Amino acid sequence: MVQLSETTTELVSLLRIENSMPEVLQLLDQADSRYTRDLKVNVSNVLSSATMSEKETALLALAIAANQKNNSLIAGFRTLAEEKGATVEEQNEAISCASLLAGNNVFYRFRHFQQKESYNTMQAKIKMNIMMKPVLGKEFFELISLAVSAVNGCEMCVNAHEHSVREMGASEERVWDAIRLAAVVTSLDKIIN
Repeated sequence: MVQLSETTTELVSLLRIENSMPEVLQLLDQADSRYTRDLKVNVSNVLSSATMSEKETALLALAIAANQKNNSLIAGFRTLAEEKGATVEEQNEAISCASLLAGNNVFYRFRHFQQKESYNTMQAKIKMNIMMKPVLGKEFFELISLAVSAVNGCEMCVNAHEHSVREMGASEERVWDAIRLAAVVTSLDKIIN
């Protein structure tokens, strides 16, 4: 059994990944990395938001982990989401939202890059029924859509979802918190697999 520093132990506890210690995280721990301390603080800060409930932060983190295809983080954030009261349907929808948006981001990024009127007038013909009556509610579904689009770098989708979520009443602070959380989970994906 590997003996971990208090900081790393707290980080893996926050992430609910105690049973699967990533090799890179062990390496950072052995060097008493200042970055590990930063990660622990960053994770703690984004999971306790003034603008989102603990359940929402866990579900948003789950969606970003799914977008990154990171099984360790998916398992950890599913556990956290369950602890915070998220139903299986809510977890499935967060994951489904990430999948839907990954496809949409490719499609709309292509349209944006090409800037041809012919492509802008063609029908997408991509089914998106999940967006009609989301279990998570329209505003939170849009917030997840925005965060996934930001991670995937689709300017057109980021602008559309930010506008939509603000029209539904979300504050700029709520949007900011969601993007900060997406950024931190994306950074975790680089060292936790």
